[in-house]
Formats: sequence, structure tokens, C-alpha cells
Amino acid sequence: MNKILIVEDDMTLCEELSILLKNAGYEVLSIKVFKDLLSQMKEADADLILLDISLPEENGEVLLQKYRKEKDTPVIMLTSRTGDVDEVLSMSYGADDYITKPYNPTVLLLRISAVLKRGVKSSQTQSYGDITVNTLKASLVKDNKEQVLTKNEMIIFQLLLDRRGEIVSRDELMTVLWDNNEFLNDNALSVNISRLRNKLSELGKADAIETRKKQGYLLK
Repeated sequence: MNKILIVEDDMTLCEELSILLKNAGYEVLSIKVFKDLLSQMKEADADLILLDISLPEENGEVLLQKYRKEKDTPVIMLTSRTGDVDEVLSMSYGADDYITKPYNPTVLLLRISAVLKRGVKSSQTQSYGDITVNTLKASLVKDNKEQVLTKNEMIIFQLLLDRRGEIVSRDELMTVLWDNNEFLNDNALSVNISRLRNKLSELGKADAIETRKKQGYLLK
């Protein structure tokens, strides 16, 4: 049974989420005291975190950025705000998905299920030059240095790797993400590509992904 941690200061909404998730078969934890949130998140040992952006002690996006320095637990951001800025910021800080309140319960459950499927498809490793690609762990390893990818980054990189040397259009990438129940707009796709480039750069592959204007991306 997967364990989900809810970090939401609206106690009515938190209780509604708890009931929804328990009825869907998840083990549910929720934070009651909004102090030292980072420690509480790390100690929860959850399989997924639902994290509100507007919290009394600290902005959820800043909290996520700190959490990502130590943990790779999937995180879905919750917000009552509308607009692309928060979504792009959340994705750039390491969120696996983003949903606006009031949420549709069915859509939320589908997104949770999709995020929890990270790395389930294959336990095999592949090679990209001198980099080992571990699909199960969604990680890239070179000389004992590891870069862990988010689910979306792994889907994007896998398609580029499968089509290495070919141009993959943005529309193709968006279609594959949607087929995997991942929900990204065009701005969020750009953020994911940028983060993937940064991680490849850390492994000595700064120019691995080439942008072809009005065409798409090519993995060298």
C-alpha cells in the first residue's frame, strides 16, 4: 500500500483529501503542526507528497526546492492560484505534477497513480555513451556520479534516446507524455527540457540535446 503525505494547512480540505485517498486504497499521513516542515516531510518516508504552495511557515515552492536537495520522493503541488508562473516554478524546483484547486477528485487520483508508476516499465539498463541509464530508478550514472530524473524527464530522455540522431518534435514529446498520463503544457515542457540538459551537463554532456528551431530536439 502506497503512503501519501498531505501538506495542506486548510484542515477541511486536508480531511477531504484524506478520505478520498483512504477510499482509493492509500495509507494517508497529514501534517498538523506547521513548524519545521522540511524535517517532517523527510521523516514521513512517504511514497508521494501532496504539497500546498501557500503555507503559513514557508512557501511550498521554496520548501520543495530544499526537499529536492535530499529526497527524490514524487511531489504533486496543490494551489488555488491560476496562471503559468507557479506551474513553471514548481516544475523547475522539481515537482512531478501540479494541480489547481478546486481539483477534480478523479483527475487527482489519476495523476497520483501516474506519478507513482515512475520507473515501473523496465528494470533494464541502457547506455548513452559512457553514461548508464537506469530506467527503473530513472537515473543517469557516470563514474559513480548519479543524476536522478523526474518521471517527465525520464519519459522525454527515453524517447530522445530511442530516436537518437533523429529530430523529435515538441508535439511528439507532448503526445508521449499525455499517453503516459502526464499532463504538461508547452511552458512546462521547456522547463523539463532545460532541467534535463542541466543534469546531462553535470555528467559531462552539456551539448547532448540540440534544439532545432521550429522542428524539435535531437539527442547527439
